[in-house]
Amino acid sequence: MPRKPKRPCRMSGCPNLTDRKSGYCDVHEKPMQRHYDHFTRGYDQHERYGSAWRRIRDRHIALHPLCERCKEQGRYVRATLVHHIKEIADGGTHDADNLMSLCASCHERIHRRSTGDR
Repeated sequence: MPRKPKRPCRMSGCPNLTDRKSGYCDVHEKPMQRHYDHFTRGYDQHERYGSAWRRIRDRHIALHPLCERCKEQGRYVRATLVHHIKEIADGGTHDADNLMSLCASCHERIHRRSTGDR
């Protein structure tokens, strides 16, 4: 089966072709990822959410396997994410009473509402 043709790198003026999902060639992919992490995310996710968080998250998902928002509406959807009710940046903690199991769509809805995007 033939492969898709390579596309030009998204970096303006770059003559390289790429088939990467990011759209950047080998030369520009890492610098653009660092740029995204620094300016768009605003924090290093590995620094804030380390192995301790992964253990807490896995334990919470095991105890609460269904999306809490969907369950309130009578739907039974498997939870894939753990949400902080009060964000870590605002002084929230990883305590069980500050965590909520959610499916991806409910988690996205909560974050869209909190940023004002609709």
